[in-house]
Amino acid sequence: MDSNQLVTLLKTRLGDARFTYEYDKKQDKLRLNHTKLGHGMELSLPGILTKYNEKQDAALDEVIYTIEQTFSAMEQEKEQGFSATTQIYPVIRATSFPQSSKEGHAFITTEHTAETRIFYGLDVGRTYRFIDESMLDELQLTVEQIREMARFSVKQLPVTYKKDEVAGNQFYFVNANDGYDASRILNEGFLKDMHAQIEGDMTVSVPHQDVLIIGDIRNETGYDVLAQMTMHFFTVGTVPITSLSFIYEDGELEPIFILAKNRVKKEKKES
Repeated sequence: MDSNQLVTLLKTRLGDARFTYEYDKKQDKLRLNHTKLGHGMELSLPGILTKYNEKQDAALDEVIYTIEQTFSAMEQEKEQGFSATTQIYPVIRATSFPQSSKEGHAFITTEHTAETRIFYGLDVGRTYRFIDESMLDELQLTVEQIREMARFSVKQLPVTYKKDEVAGNQFYFVNANDGYDASRILNEGFLKDMHAQIEGDMTVSVPHQDVLIIGDIRNETGYDVLAQMTMHFFTVGTVPITSLSFIYEDGELEPIFILAKNRVKKEKKES
């Protein structure tokens, strides 16, 4: 499948009743414009094609779902406006993610790591709306109040995980699919609890929005496994964040460059 075929397929699935389409061949992007809302969104086609080649129709279903939920949130916003009683959550994104809306309003953000930045989402059901400066008056909240509400909210999210062992290394996968899996990296209590049971190096990875991976790296091979794992998740994720993992130590996240011959940086804890 090429970009032209993908554009045709997306138009067929979404229809012409609500959207107009602008295909930029030079940048290989498709812009959808919602005729009633007067808003739109851009899709980078190469990324979708990569996922389609691996996941076929499942990848296309994910894209359609994201589009539908995004515009559903916009419709709800237009009909009901904003409310400070709506839940506000932190949302992790790559530092390369745009820091302003299509209308030019700056999003409310907080620096996190060299690879990630914290945005803030107004939860509207099955999706969320990034909070920008233009929304502060209607929400009747300050930037600091938004940050504080988000810090509280992320601590209330349930945390469950699946465990896997590869070549003597332990990996824990948080995948609630609620849109805030990567955000759980901000739950300091959870990270401390995990650190207490880690025997080797504790690594934390947020390759895409819908997964958080905690690694207990006990030998050299563990870093190779982690590198392959995070790159895979980064490639197939609907909203990629970073393929780079972090070492968690003394309450701090330090980015690590994962190489084939990395050595474990600390001895196993005494039992």
